[in-house]
Amino acid sequence: MWNDIEERTRKNGEYIAKTGCTVRACAAHFGVSKSTVHKDVTERLPSYDPALYKKVQKVLGVNLSERHLRGGNATKHKYEMQRELGKGSLLK
Repeated sequence: MWNDIEERTRKNGEYIAKTGCTVRACAAHFGVSKSTVHKDVTERLPSYDPALYKKVQKVLGVNLSERHLRGGNATKHKYEMQRELGKGSLLK
């Protein structure tokens, strides 16, 4: 799909900077792996576009600092849904 690595790297960086999304969401949007997106925005992007790299690093820093909160909220939501359904066992 992507013949030009530089183009893909810039698109990934622009998307993350514009939307504030996670690496996982960016990977899903473009149909590539999380590893590819991470390598693009952390290793390749600084040499292609240092200004964009700084923007992306800010977003990734925020995502990293909020990761534990998102996980906690997901677990809370899971158990709230379980209570609403009246089930005693874990949802699978």
